[in-house]
Amino acid sequence: MTGFLTTHVLDTARGQPAAGLRIDLYRLTGEGRLHITTLTTNADGRTDSQILPAADFACGTYELVFHAGAYLDALGVPSGTPRFLDDIPIRFGMAEQTHYHVPLLLSPFGYSTYRGS
Repeated sequence: MTGFLTTHVLDTARGQPAAGLRIDLYRLTGEGRLHITTLTTNADGRTDSQILPAADFACGTYELVFHAGAYLDALGVPSGTPRFLDDIPIRFGMAEQTHYHVPLLLSPFGYSTYRGS
């Protein structure tokens, strides 16, 4: 099997997918972070394509940055200054050629993630 990476963002406060949320993917190297791509979630809270497709897949350490503050601002969700949650970085390793799925469950005051399927 060839590896690839996907995500899914659910807005748990609203009980629906988080549409329009920007996500950046970085590969972490000994020299810092290398930006790979920027995608935005669709109406289902997923990206229209794999975040890291099989053709570009390589084992290593990565970081997804979910731009939750901008998403919440666009919805008009009230916040303090600064907003409690803004950019949410999730660092993880991919050690084998397989499907990695890193979902985000989001609310204005908390989030959760796990390795999905």
